[in-house]
Amino acid sequence: MRIEDDDFILFGLPRRHALVRADLDSRWRALQAEVHPDRFAAQGAAAQRVAMQWAVRVNEAYQRLKDPLARGAYLCELAGAPVDAENNTAMPPAFLMQQMEWREALDEARGAAAVERIDEQVAAQEGTLLAQLARQLDEAGDAPAAAQTVRALMFVKRFRDDIGRRLEALDA
Repeated sequence: MRIEDDDFILFGLPRRHALVRADLDSRWRALQAEVHPDRFAAQGAAAQRVAMQWAVRVNEAYQRLKDPLARGAYLCELAGAPVDAENNTAMPPAFLMQQMEWREALDEARGAAAVERIDEQVAAQEGTLLAQLARQLDEAGDAPAAAQTVRALMFVKRFRDDIGRRLEALDA
């Protein structure tokens, strides 16, 4: 195990979007137990610093792998098709129209029930996009198409965050 290994090698998991969360969690606990700085307290400050670097590395990898969107973006990057969301915001017209319709519906929604119905629609679309992402990465090996799907999912995530803020404001 080397600190520069990719997250999948570090965790001993296949490089795939689909993963079993229990396997990831189990491997994370085992790695944390292996590299926890407290285990190296008797070996001096240098050993503890190295252990701390490992603990941070393991936690960063765990956070990335447990989030389907982050994992998808990471797999695209590993496959040579970085998402590049800052410089590539081009989206299919149908997707942009859907975004506009959702935004208008959210603006016009009155009451928590109406906002929750919109969230259910968006969550269903998010699920569809995540399934598409898994197929593109795990079955088709089409990282450029997967990168486009990741960018779409980033739009959806931001919109769901907006819905969450709207629901919080309605509760206040």
